[in-house]
Amino acid sequence: MAAVRSGFLDTPIEFLKGVGPKRADLLRAEAEIFNFQDLLFFFPFRYIDRSRFYTIREVTGEMPFVQIRGKISDIQLHGKQRTTRMTATLSDATGSLELVWFRGFKWLKDKFKPGVEYIVFGKPALFGRVYNIAHPEIEPVTPGAINQSSAMQPVYNSTEKLRARGLDSKGIGKLLKTLLEFAGRHIHETLPESILKQSKLVSRETALREIHFPTNAQSLQKAQARLKFEELFYIQLNLLRQRMIRLEKTEGYVFSVVGEHFNNFFFNRLSFELTGAQKRVMKEIRSDTLSGKQMNRLLQGDVGSGKTVIAVMSMLIALDNGFQACLMAPTEILAFQHYESVSNMLSDSGIQVALLTGSTKQSERKTILSGLKEGSIHIVIGTHALIEDVVAFESLGMVVIDEQHRFGVAQRARLWAKSDTPPHVLVMTATPIPRTLAMTLYGDLDVSVIDELPPGRKPIKTIHQYDRNRLKVFGFMRDQVAKGRQVYVVYPLIKESEKLDLKDLNDGYESIVREFPPPQYAVSIVHGKMKPADKDWEMQRFVSGQTQIMVATTVIEVGIDVPNASVMVIESAERFGLSQLHQLRGRVGRGADQSYCILMSKDELSADARKRLGVMVSTNDGFQIAETDLQLRGPGDIQGTQQSGILDLKIADLTKDEAILKYARARAIDLLKGDSSLQKPDNRVVRQRLQELYHDRLHWGRIS
Repeated sequence: MAAVRSGFLDTPIEFLKGVGPKRADLLRAEAEIFNFQDLLFFFPFRYIDRSRFYTIREVTGEMPFVQIRGKISDIQLHGKQRTTRMTATLSDATGSLELVWFRGFKWLKDKFKPGVEYIVFGKPALFGRVYNIAHPEIEPVTPGAINQSSAMQPVYNSTEKLRARGLDSKGIGKLLKTLLEFAGRHIHETLPESILKQSKLVSRETALREIHFPTNAQSLQKAQARLKFEELFYIQLNLLRQRMIRLEKTEGYVFSVVGEHFNNFFFNRLSFELTGAQKRVMKEIRSDTLSGKQMNRLLQGDVGSGKTVIAVMSMLIALDNGFQACLMAPTEILAFQHYESVSNMLSDSGIQVALLTGSTKQSERKTILSGLKEGSIHIVIGTHALIEDVVAFESLGMVVIDEQHRFGVAQRARLWAKSDTPPHVLVMTATPIPRTLAMTLYGDLDVSVIDELPPGRKPIKTIHQYDRNRLKVFGFMRDQVAKGRQVYVVYPLIKESEKLDLKDLNDGYESIVREFPPPQYAVSIVHGKMKPADKDWEMQRFVSGQTQIMVATTVIEVGIDVPNASVMVIESAERFGLSQLHQLRGRVGRGADQSYCILMSKDELSADARKRLGVMVSTNDGFQIAETDLQLRGPGDIQGTQQSGILDLKIADLTKDEAILKYARARAIDLLKGDSSLQKPDNRVVRQRLQELYHDRLHWGRIS
């Protein structure tokens, strides 16, 4: 979130007193601080409460920091030149502790006067049986010092290079004090008076002063609340305005007919009853395609929840109304899987389905391009190859994008633009998105959720096993293979890494072959470095049942559907994120048999790794897993959010600020209901602020 643009706040950082050219270069390189505005929004990452004084008797080694009033005596130097240290005794009425320094003796040695009371601040540690504080902050007790010590002191992120130039946390704080002396009249309000009063928010200037130098804990809380609200309010307002513009101005094809193609599939070819969730989603899609507005719907559903059937039925409605449809997938493997699945569902129906990828032969490509242009091909399934300029449609009416987070926004836009009137768009993801993330990334979209699995599916049993139990796991795999089942064994790396203690794929393959020797067993191996033809051959052997075990990297995370595979063994599971573990687990449990996911790990685990594996064992609920993943990793690391450009949050935290996010969204909705064009005088600041924040961004909201 940038500050309001003005000449003063745009001033290059080198012109701030105390910076200069060399420090400015470092601030730009190390902290991305280019001007006064950037420094003003370089917020502390924590605060030290200097409001309390402890007695020496209260000190323990577990305390992060303590502040003590006492007298200093018995100053001594110990050791020789390179190992010299200086110690002193700090005493109060309750006892004494040791102060220690390992450098800076020359000016420190004569600084402390006997009989004078000092304020000492630092982190206590137990050394032997004596508590000490290394390199404490020390100042004489004066009325000014006491007042200073009652404040919450900011702590700023710094780096080794910045610290070497005197720009540690304290140095950055000094620069901010200098800046804030002059910045006041240049910090303009960005929220309308009505929202400030209704939400009881402090002014922007007050918030920026208090966020850096809070008077007390309450004033800090108010400053944080104000700045978090503002950040989330404008994100939501922008998303909601884009949705409003789309609904008001973006015309869409009207699919008035549910005809022969849909009805034949639904009544004669669908071999199972749709779940209640699937029926609900189809009604939502049907309503969208009748509205005369372009559909732009996000479909969330766990692995195996039946999104593909929804995609097929949506495309069939397009066909019934004289339009073509396409489905774009991020990988050739997944595109081929969809092609096989859709072709089987629609076999002998007269519907022409084509597959277009980077590997499509030139002669075949020519035929497909011609068929799409003249309309003889009704549905095309493919990869990025679909967005090439040479791909033209006679009448594209429905676009389905699978695993949409894997595509860049501009890539999706090129597909969306292949029709004079915008086609209806259905974007699907098998990666459940936490509520706060969905509201922030996709707040302008209509969201559908398939939150139940098809009947007959048994929940996958997930077990955590340590490396020491490997023989037991091999025995379980043998039992499953003997029952006619198939097994995946997934490794994180292809080649051994010196930096990471991971199971190596090639070594793993050799050990599996030793345990499961031919001719009784057959083992496939698949990884991303293989030639596509070799990879496809190995996969097909597994799909057809010629091999019982597939040793692979995460290349099989999406794109292979083998109902007979009932066991997923994930090696070095502690190295995977929750989302990826959940995706891998979803490769099994696709048939009627009981399926298992075995998480193999080393014996020594970090607290985070232990929590991740514990969550996987305790639940199959993808949304619960996604919420935990967000809490553990933060939004910046969640798959697909980096390219969004929206999650460069300066102060709000989606893992903690859901209540503020919901409140900010509600206020944005209220404001737009009362003044959708933001023309009221009170909303002038809102219109200006939106323009400042988003004028240089393309609005891709209408295409997800």
